[in-house]
Amino acid sequence: MIIALDAMGGDEAPVEIVKGAILAVREAEGFDVLLIGDEKAIKDVLEKEGYDGNRISIRHTTEIIDNDDVPTRAVKQKKDSSMVVGFELLRDKQVDCFVSAGNSGALLAGAVMILKKLPGVDRPAVASAVPTKRGHVLLLDSGFNTNIKPINYVQFAYLGSAYVKAADGIENPRVGLVNIGVEEKKGSVDVKEANALLKQTSLNYIGNVETRDFFNDITDVLVTDGFTGNVMLKLIEGSSDFFFGEIKSVMRGTTMSKLGALFMRKRLMGLKRKLDTDVLGGAPLLGVDGLLIKSHGSSKARTIKFVLLKAKKIAEAKMIDQLKVEMATFQTSD
Repeated sequence: MIIALDAMGGDEAPVEIVKGAILAVREAEGFDVLLIGDEKAIKDVLEKEGYDGNRISIRHTTEIIDNDDVPTRAVKQKKDSSMVVGFELLRDKQVDCFVSAGNSGALLAGAVMILKKLPGVDRPAVASAVPTKRGHVLLLDSGFNTNIKPINYVQFAYLGSAYVKAADGIENPRVGLVNIGVEEKKGSVDVKEANALLKQTSLNYIGNVETRDFFNDITDVLVTDGFTGNVMLKLIEGSSDFFFGEIKSVMRGTTMSKLGALFMRKRLMGLKRKLDTDVLGGAPLLGVDGLLIKSHGSSKARTIKFVLLKAKKIAEAKMIDQLKVEMATFQTSD
């Protein structure tokens, strides 16, 4: 298995990206990493980190798509950029997955222009894992489509259901719709229509879900528009950082609280790992013909390591094949 990694994408590229690749291959077997980008810059990091193994290779490119570039124009004009070359390698089946922390708009544009959408998909969606009491829920769309139609919610539901089946082994995933209340009459016109459409599908649809409830493990897939999903995701991440900071402050407040912290350390560390944004990092773009995973633009080496390990797991599950089957079901039932 070969995972292509955009070495020039992200705020900390190429140093943190390359270091992340090294951490990943040192931790797990069963895959190689192809770093795409400036060969000299990549080799400098590999040498500095003392890596001389044979599981990391380099595909030299001469251009970079950065955050200031206009997405569609950059994809069309920067043919020898690390991102475009990554898309082409994935399209041509020369790699099993492509990971990038680069320009989000260019990533979506390139995915649609080069990889193409799966049959039955109008808009691809970013799927992010959010921790719950006993596992996690897949939230989509979590950032790409700010304005969508009712039918898009249904497509997202099929995509998310197929992903959870392949990646998590859940046979009949529960699907919920983000709304301001569980009642049928609640929500915007589009959300109410989406609810009606979802009830007519063959999915295991449980209905409207209020955001305060989905941490309680009541659903496996949660669909919404990209604006709402992105706001939810960032609020959750910020809240996690805030509460852990406050807990740490309280634990350090007095001698007694410090003593209590020693007894609670193991449980607190377990909770922290569960909410670790590095471990949860890496969101697949569902709905295009290829396994594409987006990492945070600010990704450090540790984040990249976990994203690569997640990519390996998803690639092994043959997720794209499952998506094609699920979308065929959607088209038949439409």
